[in-house]
Amino acid sequence: MLRWFAGAFSFLVLVAGVALWFGSEVGRPGPLAETKTIVIPRGVGVGPIAHVLADAGVIRGAALFEAAAFVARFKGEREVRAGEYAFAKGASLLEILDQMRHGRTVVHRFVLIEGVTAAQVVAGLRAESALVGDVPEIPEEGALLPDTYHFSLGDGRLALLQRMRAAMTVAKGELWSVRAPGLALQTQASAVVLASIVEKETAQASERSRIAGVFYNRLAIGMRLQSDPTVIYALTGGKGGLGRLLTQADWRYESPFNTYQIEGLPPRPICNPGRASLAAAFNPERHEYLYFVADGSGGHVFAKTLAEHNHNVAHWRQLQHEHSPQ
Repeated sequence: MLRWFAGAFSFLVLVAGVALWFGSEVGRPGPLAETKTIVIPRGVGVGPIAHVLADAGVIRGAALFEAAAFVARFKGEREVRAGEYAFAKGASLLEILDQMRHGRTVVHRFVLIEGVTAAQVVAGLRAESALVGDVPEIPEEGALLPDTYHFSLGDGRLALLQRMRAAMTVAKGELWSVRAPGLALQTQASAVVLASIVEKETAQASERSRIAGVFYNRLAIGMRLQSDPTVIYALTGGKGGLGRLLTQADWRYESPFNTYQIEGLPPRPICNPGRASLAAAFNPERHEYLYFVADGSGGHVFAKTLAEHNHNVAHWRQLQHEHSPQ
């Protein structure tokens, strides 16, 4: 009996020793001298994953990782997940396993800038190598909300595009619900068209609501909007910038988007407006301005009469002349 107890005690001591060693090994700093990114493909088992990590120098040996993964699975914890991982300098095996079980993968960003067109968005998505799949067609103009979108390696381009569309739907709904009472533009769609013009007219947040007010004032008296960005959109088809200054001949270009030639709004937006421009179009500033022109400092100067406006235009042209190469 004593021999049996002695044997059992020795076994327990051995087990305790192994457990202590195991805990020490999985918890000590790993061999990485700097952060390293590894891609674990889908459908790969723990064994191959362990060898990938060992071969890359992320862990010291595959067997210990497999054992730690087995223990975690025995405890009912999550399986390791596929994906793109950035393993930190000196990360322990336990930290690496925890990172992979919780799927803390590398986060990529796609920035949709205010004022870009649908064609430009699709071109950007197609150029993003971390995404997969194609976008079969260019979405309707003005349907995507400018913002920063996070995604993981292997996410679909079309899925990301659908997130942009859903975000715009939510934003429009929220802002439309608190729109100014008695708004002249009675539909959300028409207000979004105006928002897209406001977006392209100014980069100054403080001016957006005032510029929206100018266009509302023009619409109220049947005056053409005469917005240069609509001419550029007409000439380029929304595929990018014009690459030159507009001419008087451009203003005569026949297009349903050229607001020098048409009455009222273009048939659809000329870009994807951001929240600030949507808010401006849904809640324009109330004033009597009918004109605006650049002031030379990134903003605009506003006028109520054509005489005032002509004076402001002359001043702007003088500034251009003074700063043009001699």
